[in-house]
Amino acid sequence: MSKGTIFTSPSAFPNPQRVRLMMHEKGIADQYEEVVLNMLEKGDQKSWKHHKLNPQGETPALKLADGTVLSESTGIARYLDNVHPGRKIMGENPLEQGLDQSWDQKIWVHLLYRLTVAFHVLHQGLGPDLELTKNEAWGEHCRKEALAMGAQMNQHFSDGRSWVLGGNEPTFSDITLCTAIAFGKFGPMHTDLTHRFEFLDKYWQRWQERDSFKKAYSDGGMLDELKHLVKK
Repeated sequence: MSKGTIFTSPSAFPNPQRVRLMMHEKGIADQYEEVVLNMLEKGDQKSWKHHKLNPQGETPALKLADGTVLSESTGIARYLDNVHPGRKIMGENPLEQGLDQSWDQKIWVHLLYRLTVAFHVLHQGLGPDLELTKNEAWGEHCRKEALAMGAQMNQHFSDGRSWVLGGNEPTFSDITLCTAIAFGKFGPMHTDLTHRFEFLDKYWQRWQERDSFKKAYSDGGMLDELKHLVKK
């Protein structure tokens, strides 16, 4: 029996992908019904039907069996991490939880969010029917800030660690960084961090070896290098 419904988008879109990848890493994806909204063309996420679920008109959103709706990536992830047994993706103890949240916030604010802003205002990524603002100067500024944070993360991994916190398994901050790297490769972004930075390239390769990654990107992420993951 499904514990609820998770509303997501294709894996190229990073915020719903953060939750999808977390669910596969946790091993709970099959316990929820997934509804994949088409972000492009008319933009199903902007329809009045989805606005009744999430007034922000965004994905992801998690509707629980009792009707409760959670609509922010970290809030959904925290709920799922705590309500299900198994490894705690967001940290096993208070110190790990604090470190993971700190790193996740840094990666989100200075890297992933900067890339998403560039996508919307520099490239008008969802098209003129959905994008209301075009500001090339601001978009390019955000892209440069994302590259600067990419350089910082590359330095962070130069000590030989495999994951952000230095442990044996990825945490949620790793999931945010993974989706940021993937998004930088997408479409018109031209911000391929693995091409620019040695240790982020190795990090990206580590992710591709994980079953959770293969399952979460089973639609190929709209990336040529992940086409082999598409289910036949």
